[in-house]
Amino acid sequence: MEELGKASKEGPIDEKTLHLIQLAASASIRAEGAVHSHTRRALEAGATNDEIYNTLISITSTIGFPTVAAAISWAEDIILDDE
Repeated sequence: MEELGKASKEGPIDEKTLHLIQLAASASIRAEGAVHSHTRRALEAGATNDEIYNTLISITSTIGFPTVAAAISWAEDIILDDE
């Protein structure tokens, strides 16, 4: 399993995009802690607040508005804490 984690970091997707993808996946399974973690990591990798919001809003038709609204509130725990 450890090698799988290393392989994902060595692939063609940059770190910021990787965390935005993982943020979307975390939101889709309603994993609050993972949304916090990937929001923080995406910001550290250079993502903007707008990119965080856009990532979550863009999956509304897939996971539904209530789930996205929850994920946005969890992401804001990190975004607003950084301000």
